[in-house]
Amino acid sequence: MNSDQTRLTTPFHSHATAAEVVEGVDLSGRRVVVTGGASGIGTETVRVLAAAGAEVTIATRDPAAAARIAATFADGPGTVRSAALDLADLSSVAAFARDWRGPLDVLVANAGVMAIPVREVTAQGWEMQLATNYLGHFALAVGLYGSLRAAGRARIVVVSSGAHRDTPFDFDDPQFERRPYHPWTAYGQSKTADVLLAVGARRWAADGITANALNPGWIMTNLQRHLDEAAMREMGAIDEDGEIIPQLYLKTVAQGAAASVLLAASPLVEGVTGRYFEDNQEAPPAAPGIVGGVAAHALDPDAADRLWDYASFVLAAA
Repeated sequence: MNSDQTRLTTPFHSHATAAEVVEGVDLSGRRVVVTGGASGIGTETVRVLAAAGAEVTIATRDPAAAARIAATFADGPGTVRSAALDLADLSSVAAFARDWRGPLDVLVANAGVMAIPVREVTAQGWEMQLATNYLGHFALAVGLYGSLRAAGRARIVVVSSGAHRDTPFDFDDPQFERRPYHPWTAYGQSKTADVLLAVGARRWAADGITANALNPGWIMTNLQRHLDEAAMREMGAIDEDGEIIPQLYLKTVAQGAAASVLLAASPLVEGVTGRYFEDNQEAPPAAPGIVGGVAAHALDPDAADRLWDYASFVLAAA
């Protein structure tokens, strides 16, 4: 957070639900894309925004599952549709952006993968977590820039993670081509990149486009699918019988989607850009002895610009 910037606070507590943070907000006529909206907090984000009247597109690798979800909204105030999108495939991202018609009010960059055990790469040679969590979303935002600008006051919402605090972006070897691959280091780096995406998007502020990142908190969804029971026990998430251990920090899916919906729809964050939120508040700087917060390396404008240029070069070469 810049020294001349007042940290934004809201009236919502850490375990408020997505429905609570958008109560009374009318999103009629607003067009929204939610990546990964066919599962987890993405589905809840879709549900709540559509219930507030928005026209929501679920962008996912599994459009059939998204179509089944969309069918349940047939009688709601808003509408939901599905469209194919594979963030790890830049041709798929380009096709989605090319096929989009008209303005876009909100892009929720929600889809992600976590802690892939063994290094995997995309066709473009990008490490899979960085490609899916960051590069695909960067390419999507760039591809939809014209539609976001046309909306007049568009928002980009980037789902990051508290894991960013441990891992600055490694510009010398971002793809783990020389250093040993570690699933959590790769994940943390990708989530730092997500925050830097929101910071770098300040170049679009004059076009009425804002971008903010968030930590949804700890929610049990299929994001944990790459973690075996031993890893979950080591993290203190489950007991010896495989049952979830109740913790004060654990959130339901409805609570985990709250920050995404807050940044996507609440008038409280109108005009706010380049910031990082957790527990429905703008996060303070991370510091020893403080739980949570945002790392300085994730809000560094120079790093954000350098990463933006790097990703732009990759897209141009793809």
